[in-house]
Amino acid sequence: MAMKDAKKTELKERRKAPLVTPSDLGAKASADITGGMNAILADVFALYFKTKNFHWHMSGPHFRDYHLLLDEQADQIYAMGDPIAERIRKVGGSTLRSIGHIARLQRIKDNDADYVEPLDMLGELREDNQALAARLREVHDVVDEARDIATASLIENWIDETERRTWFLFEASRHA
Repeated sequence: MAMKDAKKTELKERRKAPLVTPSDLGAKASADITGGMNAILADVFALYFKTKNFHWHMSGPHFRDYHLLLDEQADQIYAMGDPIAERIRKVGGSTLRSIGHIARLQRIKDNDADYVEPLDMLGELREDNQALAARLREVHDVVDEARDIATASLIENWIDETERRTWFLFEASRHA
Protein backbone atom coordinates (compact mmCIF):
# COMPACT_ATOMS: atom_id res chain seq x y z
CA MET A 1 0.00 0.00 0.00
CA ALA A 2 2.87 2.37 0.83
CA MET A 3 4.35 1.78 -2.64
CA LYS A 4 1.04 2.68 -4.26
CA ASP A 5 0.81 5.93 -2.22
CA ALA A 6 4.39 6.81 -3.12
CA LYS A 7 3.63 6.35 -6.84
CA LYS A 8 0.51 8.54 -6.56
CA THR A 9 2.53 11.27 -4.82
CA GLU A 10 5.28 11.07 -7.47
CA LEU A 11 2.71 11.30 -10.26
CA LYS A 12 1.09 14.36 -8.64
CA GLU A 13 4.48 16.05 -8.31
CA ARG A 14 5.29 15.40 -11.98
CA ARG A 15 1.97 16.96 -13.00
CA LYS A 16 2.92 20.11 -11.08
CA ALA A 17 6.44 20.30 -12.51
CA PRO A 18 6.98 23.51 -14.50
CA LEU A 19 7.42 23.22 -18.25
CA VAL A 20 10.56 25.30 -18.38
CA THR A 21 13.06 24.15 -20.97
CA PRO A 22 16.63 25.02 -19.94
CA SER A 23 18.06 27.86 -22.03
CA ASP A 24 21.18 30.00 -21.88
CA LEU A 25 19.17 33.05 -22.94
CA GLY A 26 18.19 33.91 -19.37
CA ALA A 27 14.81 34.35 -17.70
CA LYS A 28 14.17 37.94 -18.87
CA ALA A 29 15.05 37.20 -22.50
CA SER A 30 12.95 34.04 -22.40
CA ALA A 31 9.97 35.99 -21.03
CA ASP A 32 10.39 38.78 -23.61
CA ILE A 33 10.71 36.36 -26.51
CA THR A 34 7.80 34.26 -25.26
CA GLY A 35 5.55 37.32 -24.97
CA GLY A 36 6.38 38.55 -28.44
CA MET A 37 6.15 35.18 -30.11
CA ASN A 38 2.85 34.26 -28.41
CA ALA A 39 1.34 37.50 -29.73
CA ILE A 40 2.66 36.59 -33.20
CA LEU A 41 1.21 33.09 -32.85
CA ALA A 42 -2.20 34.52 -31.91
CA ASP A 43 -2.06 36.80 -34.96
CA VAL A 44 -1.03 33.88 -37.18
CA PHE A 45 -4.02 31.82 -36.06
CA ALA A 46 -6.37 34.81 -36.48
CA LEU A 47 -4.98 35.54 -39.96
CA TYR A 48 -5.16 31.86 -40.92
CA PHE A 49 -8.82 31.65 -39.96
CA LYS A 50 -9.68 34.96 -41.64
CA THR A 51 -7.92 33.84 -44.82
CA LYS A 52 -9.84 30.55 -44.78
CA ASN A 53 -13.09 32.43 -44.06
CA PHE A 54 -12.57 34.59 -47.14
CA HIS A 55 -11.46 31.53 -49.16
CA TRP A 56 -14.71 29.73 -48.23
CA HIS A 57 -16.90 32.75 -48.93
CA MET A 58 -15.27 34.05 -52.11
CA SER A 59 -17.58 34.76 -55.05
CA GLY A 60 -17.61 36.63 -58.32
CA PRO A 61 -15.97 36.49 -61.74
CA HIS A 62 -12.45 35.85 -60.34
CA PHE A 63 -13.67 33.19 -57.92
CA ARG A 64 -11.32 30.43 -58.99
CA ASP A 65 -8.15 32.54 -58.97
CA TYR A 66 -8.92 34.22 -55.65
CA HIS A 67 -10.17 31.00 -54.05
CA LEU A 68 -6.96 29.16 -54.96
CA LEU A 69 -4.74 32.11 -53.96
CA LEU A 70 -6.31 32.31 -50.51
CA ASP A 71 -6.11 28.55 -50.03
CA GLU A 72 -2.39 28.61 -50.85
CA GLN A 73 -1.83 31.56 -48.53
CA ALA A 74 -3.80 29.94 -45.69
CA ASP A 75 -1.65 26.80 -45.96
CA GLN A 76 1.50 28.92 -45.74
CA ILE A 77 0.19 30.85 -42.72
CA TYR A 78 -0.88 27.63 -40.97
CA ALA A 79 2.59 26.17 -41.52
CA MET A 80 4.04 28.96 -39.35
CA GLY A 81 2.09 27.91 -36.26
CA ASP A 82 3.91 24.81 -35.06
CA PRO A 83 7.45 26.20 -35.53
CA ILE A 84 6.45 29.35 -33.61
CA ALA A 85 5.02 27.34 -30.71
CA GLU A 86 7.98 24.97 -30.65
CA ARG A 87 10.41 27.90 -30.67
CA ILE A 88 8.61 29.39 -27.66
CA ARG A 89 9.03 26.08 -25.82
CA LYS A 90 12.71 25.81 -26.83
CA VAL A 91 13.53 29.18 -25.24
CA GLY A 92 11.86 28.13 -21.98
CA GLY A 93 8.40 29.60 -22.45
CA SER A 94 4.87 28.32 -22.44
CA THR A 95 2.65 28.80 -25.46
CA LEU A 96 -1.01 29.41 -26.24
CA ARG A 97 -3.44 26.95 -24.73
CA SER A 98 -6.88 27.76 -26.13
CA ILE A 99 -9.04 29.73 -28.54
CA GLY A 100 -9.74 32.11 -25.66
CA HIS A 101 -6.01 32.68 -25.17
CA ILE A 102 -5.69 33.48 -28.87
CA ALA A 103 -8.62 35.91 -28.66
CA ARG A 104 -6.99 37.75 -25.75
CA LEU A 105 -3.70 38.24 -27.62
CA GLN A 106 -4.67 38.61 -31.29
CA ARG A 107 -4.31 41.98 -32.96
CA ILE A 108 -5.64 40.86 -36.36
CA LYS A 109 -9.31 41.79 -36.34
CA ASP A 110 -11.93 39.17 -37.15
CA ASN A 111 -14.41 39.74 -39.96
CA ASP A 112 -17.76 38.10 -39.27
CA ALA A 113 -19.68 39.96 -41.98
CA ASP A 114 -22.26 37.95 -43.91
CA TYR A 115 -20.86 39.23 -47.20
CA VAL A 116 -17.60 40.94 -48.14
CA GLU A 117 -16.79 42.09 -51.68
CA PRO A 118 -13.91 40.07 -53.15
CA LEU A 119 -11.64 43.10 -53.61
CA ASP A 120 -12.39 44.16 -50.03
CA MET A 121 -11.36 40.69 -48.86
CA LEU A 122 -8.05 40.95 -50.69
CA GLY A 123 -7.47 44.48 -49.40
CA GLU A 124 -8.20 43.52 -45.81
CA LEU A 125 -5.89 40.52 -45.99
CA ARG A 126 -3.18 42.68 -47.60
CA GLU A 127 -3.38 45.13 -44.70
CA ASP A 128 -3.37 42.29 -42.16
CA ASN A 129 -0.29 40.73 -43.76
CA GLN A 130 1.46 44.13 -43.77
CA ALA A 131 0.68 44.50 -40.07
CA LEU A 132 1.98 40.99 -39.38
CA ALA A 133 5.25 41.79 -41.18
CA ALA A 134 5.67 44.93 -39.05
CA ARG A 135 5.03 42.94 -35.86
CA LEU A 136 7.49 40.27 -36.93
CA ARG A 137 10.11 43.00 -37.32
CA GLU A 138 9.34 44.26 -33.81
CA VAL A 139 9.85 40.78 -32.35
CA HIS A 140 12.99 40.40 -34.47
CA ASP A 141 14.42 43.40 -32.59
CA VAL A 142 13.67 41.65 -29.29
CA VAL A 143 15.31 38.38 -30.33
CA ASP A 144 18.31 40.24 -31.78
CA GLU A 145 18.84 41.97 -28.46
CA ALA A 146 18.72 38.57 -26.71
CA ARG A 147 21.11 37.11 -29.29
CA ASP A 148 18.50 34.44 -30.15
CA ILE A 149 19.84 33.70 -33.60
CA ALA A 150 17.58 30.71 -34.26
CA THR A 151 14.37 32.66 -33.67
CA ALA A 152 15.72 35.60 -35.69
CA SER A 153 16.42 33.29 -38.62
CA LEU A 154 12.89 31.88 -38.58
CA ILE A 155 11.38 35.36 -38.32
CA GLU A 156 13.40 36.55 -41.33
CA ASN A 157 11.90 33.79 -43.46
CA TRP A 158 8.38 34.55 -42.18
CA ILE A 159 8.82 38.23 -43.00
CA ASP A 160 9.76 37.30 -46.56
CA GLU A 161 6.77 34.95 -46.89
CA THR A 162 4.44 37.59 -45.42
CA GLU A 163 5.75 40.26 -47.80
CA ARG A 164 5.18 37.86 -50.70
CA ARG A 165 1.57 37.32 -49.62
CA THR A 166 1.12 41.09 -49.34
CA TRP A 167 2.55 41.56 -52.84
CA PHE A 168 0.29 38.90 -54.37
CA LEU A 169 -2.79 40.34 -52.65
CA PHE A 170 -1.87 43.81 -53.86
CA GLU A 171 -1.31 42.73 -57.46
CA ALA A 172 -4.42 40.55 -57.54
CA SER A 173 -6.59 43.47 -56.45
CA ARG A 174 -5.15 46.17 -58.74
CA HIS A 175 -7.36 47.55 -61.46
CA ALA A 176 -5.83 46.99 -64.89
